[in-house]
Amino acid sequence: MLHFIKKFAAKIWAKKHVRESEHFKQNSIQDQENLLISLVRTAEKTLFGRVHQFENIKTIADFQSQVPVSDYEDLKSYIEKIKKGQAGILWPGSPEYFAKTSGTTSGTKYIPLTKEGMDYQVKGAQSALFHYIAQTNNADFVNGKMIFLQGSPELEEIYGIKTGRLSGIVAHHIPNYLQKNRLPSLKTNLIEDWETKVNEIVKETEKENMTLISGIPPWLIMYFEKLIERNGKKITELFPNLQLIVTGGVNFEPYREKMNELLGKPVDTVQTFPASEGFFAFQDDYTQEGLLLLTNHGIFYEFIPLEDFGKPEAKRLTLKDVELHKDYALILTTNSGLWAYSIGDVVRFISKKPHRILVSGRTKHFTSAFGEHVIAFEIEESLKSTVTKFPAQITEFHLAPQVNPSEGLPYHEWFVEFEKEPENMEVFRKNLDDEMRKRNSYYDDLISGNVLQPLIITKIQRNSFQEYAKSEGKLGGQNKIPRLANDRKIADFLIQFKI
Repeated sequence: MLHFIKKFAAKIWAKKHVRESEHFKQNSIQDQENLLISLVRTAEKTLFGRVHQFENIKTIADFQSQVPVSDYEDLKSYIEKIKKGQAGILWPGSPEYFAKTSGTTSGTKYIPLTKEGMDYQVKGAQSALFHYIAQTNNADFVNGKMIFLQGSPELEEIYGIKTGRLSGIVAHHIPNYLQKNRLPSLKTNLIEDWETKVNEIVKETEKENMTLISGIPPWLIMYFEKLIERNGKKITELFPNLQLIVTGGVNFEPYREKMNELLGKPVDTVQTFPASEGFFAFQDDYTQEGLLLLTNHGIFYEFIPLEDFGKPEAKRLTLKDVELHKDYALILTTNSGLWAYSIGDVVRFISKKPHRILVSGRTKHFTSAFGEHVIAFEIEESLKSTVTKFPAQITEFHLAPQVNPSEGLPYHEWFVEFEKEPENMEVFRKNLDDEMRKRNSYYDDLISGNVLQPLIITKIQRNSFQEYAKSEGKLGGQNKIPRLANDRKIADFLIQFKI
């Protein structure tokens, strides 16, 4: 009876929530303008607000002229003051949390997260589940066991501000009605070593009635592989009531085929776009690509055309200005005190009614050793299109330029960890190169002009990418391996695993 009540209640809440969500989907442009002015007024008396003369800001244009685009280094002096116990620096009072993230240039970053910001992190995740329930009329998963592959929930304190990985912070905010269903145990969740932790999670979950599994795709795959290794069964045989997989952190599409192979049959998947800086979007229609941009969740968005990003006079666009199918660097102003902050993600809009996006790459992750500026979306779509034509499966991959080969023209080198190799690697390679040429005209020009030779695929051993992550101290949790680079740092590590 209790199971029926939980399921019935979840469906009622979901339908009510989705009805209420229609307002922000239809009014996002005006909501965004109102939100920015509200954020500015709230922070007018903060140190940052006084320095940037918030009292004079009345419009978006005023804001853009007075508050330059920033990155972590630009805000670091303010964050250091907060870390020393000073209040009212970026936002009134002190943040409730610091979310720790790894930066390539700044070392460990401490991203402030206020109570208001944390509330919207939780609401974003809840909204994703409610939209799924309303769309499918399926809430069976609320009565089974759920697992969230995440970082340790153990938090340190910096002048009274709780500090840890975002996924560990979120663990303290799981709604009460889900707590009894949640795995793994606190003891297992506190394990720092990722491989040890996953092994313990496998032992804790393999006999349970798992209905929802959530995590970043590469670490879900690692968990699934260990379950299969121990039990000799596909995941849906082991967990016959598995209803839903929730993913985030990286584009799911390149992992979909491998995931389905491990699952044994397709399972509904909802993609999300959370980060330490905010919960930005989720898949509100799990049957099609595209993530609904959350325009009423305490974040004001600006967009810089990718080709202009980094230029001093780059124009900052708002929702009313964006075009479909164009790549933009994502700029945030949040109710946690980030102001015109460049998060490093690149997005493209595939719909404007409502605003839906794809995450197409990272501003710092691209290959342009020869002026081609290839981004993640292009290589992921090229590989996806190629794999569908061949009976092949990819575990993971990385693209790096080879500028000075021992012989012949330079080329793009693809390091690929195959789960299942195509029968004809040469035809596969040529098809992949053709797909890349279709998607990037500069790359096509370089090939046709004999500046580059067609791409080369270097096959590498199983678990090579896990070994790389381990070598960088980035195995598990929220850590992601770049799909492409403009140098050979990752390539030089992977080459030792060449088959």
